[in-house]
Amino acid sequence: MRATGEHTAAIPIPAPPPPPPPQAVVGAVMDDAEKERRRRRRAPRRTKQGAGPVVAQQEGESAGAGPRSCRSMPPMHVGAPVDGEAEEAAAGTSRSCPLLPTPRGPVEAPPVAGMGRGAASGRRFFQSHWPEQAVEGAIKGGNAFMGKFRVNAHNRNEASIASLDSLLAYCTIEGIPVDVLITGVAQNRAIEGDLVAIAIEPVVYWTRMKGPNITCNPAIGEGSAVREVSETNGNRDGKKGQTDASCRFGNCSNGQPVSDRMHYRHKNSGFSQAVKCENGHATVSDSEDLGEGKTVASRALHRICSMVYSNPSRRPTGKVLSIIKNSPRRDTVVGFLGPFSELPDSEQQKNQMSMQVSKRMNHRASSYSSGLILLMPTDPKFPCMVVSASTLPDSVRKQLEEGDTAKELVAARISEWNEESLYPCAHVIKFLGKGGQVKTHMDAILFENAISDAEFSPKSMACLPDISWKIPQEELEGRKDLRNVLAFTIDPPTASDLDDAISIEMLSGGIVRIGVHIADVSYFVHPETALDAEAQIRSTSVYTLRHKISMLPSRLSEDLVSLNPGADRLTFSIIWDIDPHGNIVNRWIGRSVIFSCCKLSYDLVHDLVCSDGTKSRSASSIQVHGKFELEDVIKSLRCLYEISKNLKEIRFKGGALSLETAKLMILFDEGGAPCDSCRYERNDACFIVEELMLLANMSAAEVISNAFPSCALLRRHPEPNLRKSKEFEAFCARNGFELDGSSSGQLHLSLPRMKDKLKDDPVLFDILMFYASKQMQSAEYFCTGDLISRRDDWAHYALSIPLYTHFTSPLRRYPDIIVHRTLNAVIEAEMMYLKHKRSLFGQNGFNIASSEMIHGCFTGLQFSKDAAESKEGIEALSAAAKKFKVPSSDNLGEVAEHCNERKWASRRAKEAGQKLYMWALIKRKEVLVTNARVLGLGPKFMSVYVPKLAMERRIHYDEVEGLSIEWLEATGTLVLDACRNRPPQRRGNQVKYRAFEEVAMIINPSESFLSEEDEESRAAEAGWDTAKSVLMSDEAVKAQVAPAVLPLVIQYLSEIPVVLHAVGGEDSAVDIGVRLYMSSYFK
Repeated sequence: MRATGEHTAAIPIPAPPPPPPPQAVVGAVMDDAEKERRRRRRAPRRTKQGAGPVVAQQEGESAGAGPRSCRSMPPMHVGAPVDGEAEEAAAGTSRSCPLLPTPRGPVEAPPVAGMGRGAASGRRFFQSHWPEQAVEGAIKGGNAFMGKFRVNAHNRNEASIASLDSLLAYCTIEGIPVDVLITGVAQNRAIEGDLVAIAIEPVVYWTRMKGPNITCNPAIGEGSAVREVSETNGNRDGKKGQTDASCRFGNCSNGQPVSDRMHYRHKNSGFSQAVKCENGHATVSDSEDLGEGKTVASRALHRICSMVYSNPSRRPTGKVLSIIKNSPRRDTVVGFLGPFSELPDSEQQKNQMSMQVSKRMNHRASSYSSGLILLMPTDPKFPCMVVSASTLPDSVRKQLEEGDTAKELVAARISEWNEESLYPCAHVIKFLGKGGQVKTHMDAILFENAISDAEFSPKSMACLPDISWKIPQEELEGRKDLRNVLAFTIDPPTASDLDDAISIEMLSGGIVRIGVHIADVSYFVHPETALDAEAQIRSTSVYTLRHKISMLPSRLSEDLVSLNPGADRLTFSIIWDIDPHGNIVNRWIGRSVIFSCCKLSYDLVHDLVCSDGTKSRSASSIQVHGKFELEDVIKSLRCLYEISKNLKEIRFKGGALSLETAKLMILFDEGGAPCDSCRYERNDACFIVEELMLLANMSAAEVISNAFPSCALLRRHPEPNLRKSKEFEAFCARNGFELDGSSSGQLHLSLPRMKDKLKDDPVLFDILMFYASKQMQSAEYFCTGDLISRRDDWAHYALSIPLYTHFTSPLRRYPDIIVHRTLNAVIEAEMMYLKHKRSLFGQNGFNIASSEMIHGCFTGLQFSKDAAESKEGIEALSAAAKKFKVPSSDNLGEVAEHCNERKWASRRAKEAGQKLYMWALIKRKEVLVTNARVLGLGPKFMSVYVPKLAMERRIHYDEVEGLSIEWLEATGTLVLDACRNRPPQRRGNQVKYRAFEEVAMIINPSESFLSEEDEESRAAEAGWDTAKSVLMSDEAVKAQVAPAVLPLVIQYLSEIPVVLHAVGGEDSAVDIGVRLYMSSYFK
């Protein structure tokens, strides 16, 4: 473990006192809890006498928790709601599940010269981070827990993004069924993605979760990427963690994106045993289950879980003690520069911030905001930052001083964040360009996700063979020659890196021999070379619609290894013999050489399979190389189609799950500008390739995990989040749908029944599919050695199989290269072992054709455990692993974690690129009128789903001038109406009301629109395909979408007209805004 609190080195901190003995913990906990309750009861009486003594006492008590802070530090729990129910809950569970004691931290050291703590300020906003030794002891003793720090990006207070109180964060602790909420100064300078140590606060301070908390937040992107929303829903009353008490059904529950939850090795492992699942319900293990032999940390976790289930309406809260590992996102901040006048806080806070940070940075004061400039990140998960003006070019400072509207988008990194600064200090690395330009924002997306589009280094390119390279004759002789077998590739029409091919042969007895042949990248990319290192750093190819950033040099991925038609290519092959019933009767895995006869596209294959073959117009475009004819290709495709249907049927009978969500494809004109979008639907050709690739990946996973059970790289997919799955079932039940979510197979069977029931409402079924996908967690790579004692966690939930890995795309995924090397080692060990066995048989005069001799002892359908555990087998596997440099368990775990992080970064970049081009498309059209469905309602905002764009957006209608809001919580009904009188302002609270036009686009009913027939006629003359186009012209859409009128009554799942428009770009993050589409004569 590495402590990364930068300032603990500058300010020496003594080690904390040793924790009390275990027998004294319960008594100490009771004393602490009782003292806290008494103090809380006395607080109201003291308030009448004056606030001074109360604050002083609170500061004194809070200073005793963790490393002591200054007396002027804001108290942790000022204004935190504490009610009788919570106190009774705490008292009722204290004896059997005592509250964890607040860890006692080190005493604050005196200030060090040069740290910028002036006598005038002498104030610390945050506690010092605990040193490494103290954190380790607290985690082992159950007084602290480790988790990933995640900030809620959907917080309502966008205008107050600079305020710490407006940033809500969560930590996921393995074994605790809900995420821990962390707010305000308790975040203690943690940044999105940091690995932190946190202490959980007493239950009396846990935030109350009100409402059904049903998650409904479909968003652009892959189905497994969960996007959760704010706990407070814009609560501006200063109550810590208070939820919107009235938000019905939609977007009230919270937590970190499950797609970003990673498996942390060797830390909180084993904690999940504290929670069991019985009859589909989560329960806490009995105390005797966690008695003898269990660690102190496990027992502490058990007590926390008991309190969670004893207080189901409350979410645990905590505070950050230390940052164990810095997030890589600290180095990838993107934002706009601006003066401190844009800081939405009070003038007093601005002046104080400017004074303290300027002292801390020890820069000479300038005439421009005391030498400091504000950096406003485009990612709402980051707080505002400060930049020293002296580090910026003169031209940039001049633009800022003159208020230049065309702002520069900058790339920066967080340099430091000490206890005396409310905001982190950042250093600008480079200027990306003027905001509002697609290229500038695309460069920002790549920088934010640490994706480099630089050319490969000369050392990496030197690892490739020269231009005249040909396959050596000895390499051909050492491989299985499949050049006379019919093989071809099926890929998108624009694909240039072809890494998989399919072959088929007809055998006697109805047996069909099918082969999957993958480009042998490991032949060219050797371990411990510059090319391998660069490929590992990139880890994956990145696709952003108009741009591809390859993991490997194009000369390798598009030439030397790519399975281009009409050329001999080195491959790694898995071949199966399949009977007419779909059963695999034999399998061969090994190195081979193939000759692809043609390159096919998905649409072309679909046309050939579903039409009359050679009579198809598409058939004339196929160029077939070698001895085979077009008729042979078409016959093979139809045979593969029938086999893939059989394999798919078998797979789903085995419990597999498929969640097909709506996806959009953006179309571009000849100049490269987005011009339209359309729905993307997969055809039958996609399923042919998918089934065979899945089968190959499963076979590879089985072989490498059997041969190397402690150092195999596999891919796991955890079961759905239990709470979210129950919420999804409750949602379906409320809307009259029968859902069985007990397993992936039962869930898959339930979906067609719902689809049939909703055949007249396909939009609602799309929403259901989004709901179903949101409960899913993300699949991740892992090293088997890290979960060697938890083999059930190796499984892949969606595929309903125990073992899975990635083998079929080594040109664009680094884990596949690792798997290829591991398979090479298994094949080598098998050859060595069988050679030894043959020599023994020859010496003894035997001639035995055993099964393992014929079918292979390690790669065949039946793995020989006896052979693997024999002396000769162990020696062979060990020698082969060294030869092919199979990573050890520790190294492989780190590789898996890095590949996961790069995979998610690639996904974020892809989704951000999709959003960017959709933003550019809508900006080009100015507005888009369409219908939307209401997903969530409350007194402040609603969430709507836009079917045309397969996206979810919010409409905030609180504090709008001229608009009255009536929220009927009992019926889940919202009534919006016009109000002529301005609402009275609360004393001491100056509310800035927004204009009505920010919430709705209002048109006059007398405005004329083109009729639908006129618009379709005009579109036909222009050659526009209105059937496939998602975005028709404004006139056509307005003719189809009727505007709403006030008063507007809205309920859950109501259909409402909305207007989409491009937001930001020039001085803020790009986004797609949504407003109501309304009609009024008072426009």
